[in-house]
Amino acid sequence: MRARTLITLAATVCAVVLLLAGCGSSSSSSSSTSTASTAATSAATSTTSASSTSSGPQIGFEAVPLEQGPDLASPSTTKPVAVDGIQCKPSEQLVYHIHAHLAVFDNGRQYAVPGGIGIPGSQAEQSQYGPVAVGGQCYFWLHTHTADGVIHVESPLRAIFTLGDFFDVWRQPLTDDRIASLHGKVSAFVNGKPWQKSVRAIPLLPHADIQLEIGEPIPPIVTVDWKKTGL
Repeated sequence: MRARTLITLAATVCAVVLLLAGCGSSSSSSSSTSTASTAATSAATSTTSASSTSSGPQIGFEAVPLEQGPDLASPSTTKPVAVDGIQCKPSEQLVYHIHAHLAVFDNGRQYAVPGGIGIPGSQAEQSQYGPVAVGGQCYFWLHTHTADGVIHVESPLRAIFTLGDFFDVWRQPLTDDRIASLHGKVSAFVNGKPWQKSVRAIPLLPHADIQLEIGEPIPPIVTVDWKKTGL
C-alpha cells in the first residue's frame, strides 16, 4: 500500500480583499463583473504529519499557497473558441460559482497550474502576491487567475464540469498516461482517496482537492483548508 503524508494549505488570515471580483465565495450570484482591487495581507502555513516549517511557499491573493515548480504548460494555448459547449464571454458568469484545487506531481516534483488558463490573451502580471492573470479577451466558465492550483467554475448554468473539460478549455491533453506536457501512468486522488475511473471524468465539485501523480517518489496528498481561504 502506498504510504501517504498530508499537506494542508491553510491561510492564517481569513480576511482577503479579492484582487478580482469574480474570485469570492462559492455562493451563487447574478453578478458578472470582474474588476481589479487590492489584496489584503495574508499568510499561510504548510504542515505535514512529520514536521512544520516557518518558511513556506508564497501565498497568493486567494490566500492559497502558490504551487512550486515549473508550469505544467503555458496558459496561452487557450483559444477564444467554445469547447465542449463551454463558452468564453466578455465577463465572468456567476450563476454557478464554485472552486476546486488541482495539484500535479511528476516523479515527486510538483508542477504548477498557471494563472490565465481559460482567459485567452491574458498576461501574468507580477504583484506582491505572485503572478496574477490580467487582461484577456474573455473568460471561459472554467479558468484560473493565479498559480495556486485553484480552478474557478463560473458558469451561467448549474452543471457538473469535469477535469477533462478544464484541460479541453486549456487545449492540453489529459489521459490515463499523459498530463499536458508530462508522460507516464497517471494515478489520481480526489479528496485524498484513489480515483479508479478515467482521470478525465473527475468532477469539479465544490472544494474538491484533486491530485494527479506520475511515477515515484510518492508525494504527500495536498489539501486546501477551504474555510480559511474565503473561496
